[in-house]
Amino acid sequence: MRRACWLPSLLAALAPFAAQALDVRIDPHADLLYRQALPLLEQADIEDDSASPLRTAADSDPELSRQGQAMARTLPTAVALLEKSVALGHPVAQYRLALYYMTYLPAGKIAEAACPLLEASLKQGFAPPATAIANWCPTYSSSTAYREAMEALPGMATLYAPYYPQPATRLACNRSQPQGLEMQWGRQRDYQAEVYRLLSELDPQRRQALLQKAVEINGCAAAQQRLTSSR
Repeated sequence: MRRACWLPSLLAALAPFAAQALDVRIDPHADLLYRQALPLLEQADIEDDSASPLRTAADSDPELSRQGQAMARTLPTAVALLEKSVALGHPVAQYRLALYYMTYLPAGKIAEAACPLLEASLKQGFAPPATAIANWCPTYSSSTAYREAMEALPGMATLYAPYYPQPATRLACNRSQPQGLEMQWGRQRDYQAEVYRLLSELDPQRRQALLQKAVEINGCAAAQQRLTSSR
């Protein structure tokens, strides 16, 4: 019965987010280039993770040398493919190239390199850049354009469903806890919950309803904690 009491107000509060989908068309060749990069990115991640325990070993260690050489071959090729896909405007490739910059560039250079890619991806309705923008792109994340782009994301779920799961440096609405520098991999619903959680910080008047939506989508613990603390 309690659910029935607040459900109408929740639906009314979320009505502005039921907007029409953006008119986004992904170039087929750009998509092919992106998908060619994926196995190389995965291979580089595996090699990077497997090499981690060996990083303190002597340079003469043949296994460490082999893994380093393999990563040196796969990662640049993957990045080159992403760059070609980005040149054709692929929104998911834009995000993954930005994530590469966030992982490998010095902290002082990340915003300049990654933020334009993250913003371009988000403006095409791809949800994963939202959390990275909140952390690395303060000028854009405090703008009206950022909020408008976030509010358009729910209408793009169908287009981007085949592109999940996606990695992120940190997802507050994902229960899994990565070890060290390991990436978190989120399903589409994890990123959808993250969007509503972030929107709640931008819209105090609808904060409760937006946090509740994040909880409903994937049980977002961060949103549930905010709801509990505000009672």
